[in-house]
Amino acid sequence: MNRLMALSPLDGRYADKVSDLQEVFSEFGLIRCRVEVEIVWLQALCAEPNIKEVRVLAEAENELLAEVLNNFNVDEAQKVKDIEKTTNHDVKAIEYYLKEKIAGTSIADLSEFIHFGCTSEDINNLSHALMLKDGLEVLTSVQGELMVQLNDMAVEYRDISMLARTHGQTASPTTVGKELAVFVLRFQKQLQSIEACILEGKMNGAVGNYNAHLSAYPDVDWSELSRGVVEDRLGLTQNILTTQIEPHDYMAELFDAIARWNNILVDLDRDIWSYISRGYFGQKTIKGEIGSSTMPHKVNPIDFENSEGNLGLANALLHHLSAKLPISRLQRDLTDSTVLRNMGVAFGYSLLAYKSTLKGLSKVKVNKDIISTDLDSAWEVMAEPIQTVMRKAGIANPYEKLKDLTRGTVVSSETIKDFVETLDIPADDKQRLLDMSPATYIGMAGELVNN
Repeated sequence: MNRLMALSPLDGRYADKVSDLQEVFSEFGLIRCRVEVEIVWLQALCAEPNIKEVRVLAEAENELLAEVLNNFNVDEAQKVKDIEKTTNHDVKAIEYYLKEKIAGTSIADLSEFIHFGCTSEDINNLSHALMLKDGLEVLTSVQGELMVQLNDMAVEYRDISMLARTHGQTASPTTVGKELAVFVLRFQKQLQSIEACILEGKMNGAVGNYNAHLSAYPDVDWSELSRGVVEDRLGLTQNILTTQIEPHDYMAELFDAIARWNNILVDLDRDIWSYISRGYFGQKTIKGEIGSSTMPHKVNPIDFENSEGNLGLANALLHHLSAKLPISRLQRDLTDSTVLRNMGVAFGYSLLAYKSTLKGLSKVKVNKDIISTDLDSAWEVMAEPIQTVMRKAGIANPYEKLKDLTRGTVVSSETIKDFVETLDIPADDKQRLLDMSPATYIGMAGELVNN
């Protein structure tokens, strides 16, 4: 398909930027995972001594099955889709495809044990978990890149003083690095939440009770056999109590955690945008790029705007997934199936946003002159330390006196220093206030970054 004809920008305009997710969350990715689950299930059945109608597979036979999976490509996936045109059932098409692949081999006699005792959801829920496992590796890797870049900037700029802005107004000074470090720690905490999410799966039949399994082999410990498939062979965690479907509660937890990480990134994008707007950050120009079609001077903060917009799309989907997926009528309805096909869209818009912010951060540079000028024109912020020292000295109504001195008026360094000289406070406290300026009144900002 020509990308110009793509319905989704993830498959068109932005395809190159999210290509790492294509094999994971595409229909090809889903089909490949289904093939893997079916093969692993067959191997587990063959390894069970209480199932007499199968046998332990020879090394060459296991290699044959491994080759089916390792050589699975888009052409093979198309064969599955061609079978589906007849079956009108996507999972049954996998079963028939695998039976064709082993026809004429030494394991052809085991073909009826492909998909043995399974409901489609046994295959699907494990496939979706495997997709999430691979998709998270892509997503958290880029989250890590972003955190490292931001951390490096926090360290580099930890001693550059700047005015803080609370309610958009001048506030006690801080440093550029400390404000960036706040985001690093927030990201770290949410990344821990993402990484702590346990990916679950089930392999227990039509309504979760191993009904069909026990009807054929009552002496097999089906719960343990399934655990071996889910945990030992696929690297997931078994959910032992389900209906026909794995309830998706872990997915809701995971998607909410990713959405929280994304929300913090929205906050960062908007703050960097604001710093650029104030001139605190400049942007490196790139030869040939155009900021405005009519205003040649402009260098717009488009990377942070693109990131914010894509995060909105990602979180809309993530919130819908987390709210909808845990809800299913009685033992199963099909509403989760169509929704789950959009996991990759949520991951795609998230990844696109992360890369946009990374690109934007690589182009910003601190404008020390503007930051210093802003600081030097905001001596009113010195009212806070002065009234605090006055409280220490037992002077009555210090807050009110500084309010009268500074609120709604232009305050200069002379205004502040002349006021301090009139105070009846210990000499060392007075000297410390006289030596202080908006640029040096930064508390422990640098130390906090170091910590």
